[in-house]
Amino acid sequence: MPQATAPNLPSVLTFAPILVPKVWGGRRLEALGKQLPQGVDIGESWEIADLPHGGPVSVVDDGPLAGCTLRQLLDTYHTEIMGSVSLDASGRFPLLIKFLDARENLSVQVHPDQAWVDAHPGDHLKSEAWLVLDTDDGGLIHAGLTPGTHAVPLAEAIEQGTVVDVLRSVPAQVGDCHTLVSGTCHALGAGVLVAEVQTTSDTTFRVYDWGRMDREIHVEQALACIDVEAAPPCIERAVMPDAGIEEHIIAETDWFTMHHIASAGGTWTRPDTNQPSVLMCVAGEATIGDVSLPRGRTGLVPACAGHVNVNMAAGTVLVRAECG
Repeated sequence: MPQATAPNLPSVLTFAPILVPKVWGGRRLEALGKQLPQGVDIGESWEIADLPHGGPVSVVDDGPLAGCTLRQLLDTYHTEIMGSVSLDASGRFPLLIKFLDARENLSVQVHPDQAWVDAHPGDHLKSEAWLVLDTDDGGLIHAGLTPGTHAVPLAEAIEQGTVVDVLRSVPAQVGDCHTLVSGTCHALGAGVLVAEVQTTSDTTFRVYDWGRMDREIHVEQALACIDVEAAPPCIERAVMPDAGIEEHIIAETDWFTMHHIASAGGTWTRPDTNQPSVLMCVAGEATIGDVSLPRGRTGLVPACAGHVNVNMAAGTVLVRAECG
């Protein structure tokens, strides 16, 4: 096992959010403490990112390593941060952590499967999970296809602009977690705010964009990747305790696991599993030593930190994400 701490490496690292303008974005991320630029619709806050090919990389925003990029940290402290976990196929931190604000519907899209990625080295596998944090009345999650929708009727629906008619749509409910593995046709509905954990990839194939005409549609790629016979995406519901702390798994894929940790007041201890843990505060406030994680703030606990005590005020909810 690695030593308890590496020189100059804190038990928790925090990063400046990377704010991403989107045509479907809004201003709701301000409720998560994000300082949004005036007059710009922001759809995503990237909390931890290490994208390949010159893509965005997170920068530490506090503590002795402020100003260092996640890439620099991984070059210097690879074993201390990652422990027994490998970087992804591109040599990057394997998780991309986000908050998403869908003021309008996101495009109906598909992410590449392994077969596509193997044949197209510039593209990257993408599986994700959404925990619903807030929703307008009537907010929807579009995920998967209605029974009997196979390749031919799907292609016809794409051509005719009626894809929504063959999507499986369910009400967005606060506390529900939707797991969307590669190959799932999906869209985040208007008025929904989510916390997202995904593999490190920004490869998206759009099949329908709700009448917006200024973005590329990728019908051929999407049809090659979509799994029309996939079972409906898994939905797990969060649990809030009457006393103490409740932790349970809300998403489990081949690439990552998400835990929901809810507190009625107390201390939760991060287990020593020799791997990094991402902790997203989605309600209330948590503290790790002298580092505060209020709602909307995300911390990365290095593998070498071992057992870490997290003080959680009553009503605090954390999402714990780990690889595999």
